[in-house]
Amino acid sequence: MTTLDAETRRTYGGYGGRYVPETLIPALDELEAGWAAAKIDPAFIAELHYLLTTYAGRPTPLTLAERFAPGKRVYLKREDLLHTGAHKINNALGQAVLARRLGKQRIVAETGAGQHGVAAATVCARFGLECIVYMGSEDMRRQRPNVERMKLMGAEVRPVEFGTKTLKEATSEAIRDWITNVETTHYMIGSCVGPAPYPEIVAELQSVIGREAREQLLAAEGKLPETVIACVGGGSNAIGMFRGFVDDPGVKLIGVEAAGAASLGSGRAGVLHGSRSSILSDSDGQIADAHSISAGLDYPGVGPEHAYLRDSKRAVYLPCTDDEALAAVQRLARTEGIIPALETAHALARVADCESDYIAVCLSGRGDKDMQTLIERLGQ
Repeated sequence: MTTLDAETRRTYGGYGGRYVPETLIPALDELEAGWAAAKIDPAFIAELHYLLTTYAGRPTPLTLAERFAPGKRVYLKREDLLHTGAHKINNALGQAVLARRLGKQRIVAETGAGQHGVAAATVCARFGLECIVYMGSEDMRRQRPNVERMKLMGAEVRPVEFGTKTLKEATSEAIRDWITNVETTHYMIGSCVGPAPYPEIVAELQSVIGREAREQLLAAEGKLPETVIACVGGGSNAIGMFRGFVDDPGVKLIGVEAAGAASLGSGRAGVLHGSRSSILSDSDGQIADAHSISAGLDYPGVGPEHAYLRDSKRAVYLPCTDDEALAAVQRLARTEGIIPALETAHALARVADCESDYIAVCLSGRGDKDMQTLIERLGQ
């Protein structure tokens, strides 16, 4: 748990907040009250723990990557080994249990790389909830296996055909659906973005990553790592990992963005999808297009807590190009026998030039979903 007080958690030093239509305020108030009650309710905590351990596969192991970076001790926190293949299931399970407590039987979700969509479809199948997933048609093309997985589990995948046809537009459509059906529907947002209380809910549900990693690293090395690295799109795996170490000033936190979607590195303060954060926009405030080879990082904004950590200098955010990410996929595959998701590869790409010798990386997902892109780009 971090030491951020309640006001900072809600506003993140001027970021966050609620920039939504009035019709959504009662739903957000209901969600905030429901979350406040649930997170201290022993029954909710016990149910979520049971699901995470017996269904999702927690705790995930810590793997020492012995050949990936000679001369460095690089540990991988293996979220790729969870059910559905990524960290997204941590949040999806928690929000599904919360939605049921609130009496919601219909779930809408957005997805880019498809992993949150798969996680949402998975938990909805587990609990018998209706599931609608919005996905940009370009991402559907890039992530066809995940689209088929969602459909197999009974979810309706609705393509979004405007704009860049990626995550930004999918999120906009999910929010429109939620506004229309707010009485019966829970919006299962997939990252630490959106109006309050979503950034805090997602961050807290993902903080299990950092708590486990901290204990495992202490057990393995007898001390905390010098540096913790994670990829950042919206930022849920990174904030989950960072929360295990944010109160340890001796641990450097590095988030790695796609170079073509570096909202923390080259963005400016603005509002996107109900929250104020650091976003890619022009001088008139219009949202700029983002680009990444990884569908999960192809988003022109980021969670408000990351913007706060950047401004407070507690975390550093670095870019990674498509080619660097591709090289990192190949290197991990050939030195460790692990194929990471293209998102995770961005974090791995910054290991080599990290000055630290003892590094922990959040391996947020596996690369099965990216094989078609890898074949196209690497010619294999």
